[in-house]
Amino acid sequence: MSNKPAYHGGIVILISFAIAFILTMLPLSDNIKIYRPEWLTLVLIYWCVALPHRIGVFSGWCVGFLFDIHSGSLLGQHALTLAIIAYLSYKLHARIRLYPLFQQSFIILLLVALSQMLILWINGIAGETYGDWSYWIPSLTSMLIWPWLFYLMRNIRRLYGIN
Repeated sequence: MSNKPAYHGGIVILISFAIAFILTMLPLSDNIKIYRPEWLTLVLIYWCVALPHRIGVFSGWCVGFLFDIHSGSLLGQHALTLAIIAYLSYKLHARIRLYPLFQQSFIILLLVALSQMLILWINGIAGETYGDWSYWIPSLTSMLIWPWLFYLMRNIRRLYGIN
C-alpha cells in the first residue's frame, strides 16, 4: 500500500498556478511592472517539461482562458498563446531536460518571446498597437529568473513526490 496522497500532487500543481496567477496580477508601479517575469508562462513550461503526461495543451488553454477572463483582454488570446507554448514545451520536453540550466534559460527566453510575439500579433489584428521596446523586457527577466524557479519547483515536486 502506498503512502502517497490520493491526489498525487494535483493540489500542489493547482497551488503553483494560483501563486503564478497572483504574481502576474499583483499591482506594481509602472517603473517596476515592465520587469515582471511572465509567471504563468514559466510555471506552465516547468510543469509541461517536468510532467508532460499530466500537464499539456489543455492545461495551458485553461490557464490562459482564466487569465483572459480576469484581465479583461481579448477572450482567447492568452488561451491560444499558452496552449501553443504548452504544445512546444511538450514536444521539446525530453531535450529541455537534458540541457544545463543556462541553456534552458535561453530556451525559456525564446518561448516567452514567442508568447509575447503571439500576443502582440493578436493585438495587432485587433487594432491595438505597442511601440515601446520595453514590451520585451519580461522575456529577459523570465530568462534570468528561470534557474531559481526551476530549483524551487523541482524541490517542491520532489518534496511532495509528484510524478
